[in-house]
Amino acid sequence: MAAGPPIHELHFREAPLVETDLPGPRSQELLEKQREYDSGAVAYPKNVPIALEEARGATLRDRDGNTFLDFFAGIGVMNVGHSNPYVLEAVQEQLDKYVHTLDFPTEARIELIEKLNEIAPGDMPENSKVVFGGPTGSDAIEATIKLAKYNTGGDGLIAFRGAYHGGSAGALSLTAGKAYKKDYTPMLPDVQHLPYPNPVQQGISEEEAVDRSIDAVRDMLENPYGGLANPAGIWVEPIQGEGGVVVPPEDFLPRLKEVAEENDIPLIVDEIQAGFGRTGQWFASDWVDVTPDVMPMAKAIGGCGLPLSATMYRDELDTWGPGGHIGTYRGNVPAMIGGVRAIEYIQEHDLLAHARELGEYMRTRFREVAEDTPRIVDVRGKGLFTGVEFADEDGNPDGDAVKAVRHACMEDGVLVWKAGPHGQVLRLLPPLVMTRDQAEIGMDVIVEAIEESI
Repeated sequence: MAAGPPIHELHFREAPLVETDLPGPRSQELLEKQREYDSGAVAYPKNVPIALEEARGATLRDRDGNTFLDFFAGIGVMNVGHSNPYVLEAVQEQLDKYVHTLDFPTEARIELIEKLNEIAPGDMPENSKVVFGGPTGSDAIEATIKLAKYNTGGDGLIAFRGAYHGGSAGALSLTAGKAYKKDYTPMLPDVQHLPYPNPVQQGISEEEAVDRSIDAVRDMLENPYGGLANPAGIWVEPIQGEGGVVVPPEDFLPRLKEVAEENDIPLIVDEIQAGFGRTGQWFASDWVDVTPDVMPMAKAIGGCGLPLSATMYRDELDTWGPGGHIGTYRGNVPAMIGGVRAIEYIQEHDLLAHARELGEYMRTRFREVAEDTPRIVDVRGKGLFTGVEFADEDGNPDGDAVKAVRHACMEDGVLVWKAGPHGQVLRLLPPLVMTRDQAEIGMDVIVEAIEESI
């Protein structure tokens, strides 16, 4: 299997097909057991009440035999699809050899680092190191905080309103959402959240939105009374995911990089959700030709949903010694070989171009609907990372509309998700292997749900 099967062979053929009420009786049985035994922190089944049986490509099947088109891919994890045989073949071979290696060298580990260098933005391929940490994106963010503090001697962290960087202590401090952190304060001290350029929400032009953000960062760093005494770095999502699929104007990241360089602090670009082809480029920062100083990665890096995170950073920041950043799960070898195979699959099947074309098709369909639906206030995104923002008749963010659309889509076999501070953004992150036919079928369902729900 040189490069795996073509994308049209990866999926259940009959999707979408819903033949029971949702949840079906077998799913309901498992959902009830989960409510009895599992944590109260469980969230997704409250909105998508199904119990999964198997998954392939861009399709899922529940325990009752209902088959769904998957338009959120584990929130950007399954970029090359569920159960991709090209990835699983290598993962299974590795499982038969060994799994856990701490940070001892393995062929898979070195091969993944080489592949990451092959696809890294800007001059990172000639000027970078990689550190593996714990298995989640939050772990990667924690590594960036330690790295920035260690190299600068500072402790002040600059992030942005609307940001989501994870749920562990340091990552949660950088996350902007009050709901995520209000019960767990205090957070890290000296964390500042500044305006992210969001012209639609701010009601201003793109130029004004960028100026406002850059001026705020510059003032924080350069004003003697800016309030942040010892900055360590700037953390930014190249496209905000949880914040509402907010795509900043093109000059935002380049200007932010200039400010970071002028003030001799690293720019940490969080590619955890936007990376590995999600936006139609390997990394979202490629769209504006910005090379991060530090780049945390997770989600799709494990290839087939296996947990793994990594942080790539400039050579000159590699100043810590042995044990400077540790963790038991720094050597998940099946995930590493899965990551290598996923990158190869994307390359061999030209999925970056496919993501750009398919994403533009989807956004064009949404824009056509928006012409007759004033409650759609914005359609935005890059590649297969799309957000559709809704407002009510008074112009206020309308999470209820998105909830109604999501429910209607699920009933017809299409799974979509939400984002934004009020849940007012329909967020679509389908696998990069979704076919044009599947996208058209899914979009027909989503468009009908919008027309019938609002």
